[in-house]
Amino acid sequence: MDLFTGELLALDLVNTRAATSDGEADALDDAAGFTAWLALQTHRLSPLPAMTRDDLPAVRALREHVRQALDAVRQGGTAPDAVAAINQAVRAAPPYRILAGDGTAETRRDGDALTCLLAQLAEAAVDLLSSPDVERVRACEGPHCRMLFLPAHPRRRWCSPTLCGNRVRVARHHQRRKAAERP
Repeated sequence: MDLFTGELLALDLVNTRAATSDGEADALDDAAGFTAWLALQTHRLSPLPAMTRDDLPAVRALREHVRQALDAVRQGGTAPDAVAAINQAVRAAPPYRILAGDGTAETRRDGDALTCLLAQLAEAAVDLLSSPDVERVRACEGPHCRMLFLPAHPRRRWCSPTLCGNRVRVARHHQRRKAAERP
């Protein structure tokens, strides 16, 4: 699966599951796919844990809760069970700051690697869901695409101009050519 990243962390998490021309693709199907996705998040997650197949169900469950909460907010509602699960993940490993020996501050969390990762991902979801920007989150208009994005420009319609945008433009071009060829 080509990983679509570059959005807010919570949206990138939701976008690990996508519809492709070959069917469903899920970066969380195996530890290798998830490790590849994590490697793209090095600037946002620390430390990057080594994940195993046993860790994936918990990450997939959190992803689904984030998706449910986003869908509810985008439709003007709420998803209390999803919000409770997100909050529980944040509370499992809350961040705290300490003073390092060199005089710099570090943010740390207590807990195993999975618990800390889930807390960071859930915290990113809290940041998005509590932001006024959440109302601007859009679903890609590409056929069969489910990617979500936060448009920097109000006219943006696709997750990626080179992926879905190009597919839509090519399809329109073919339709115009077919229409022009008809007698």
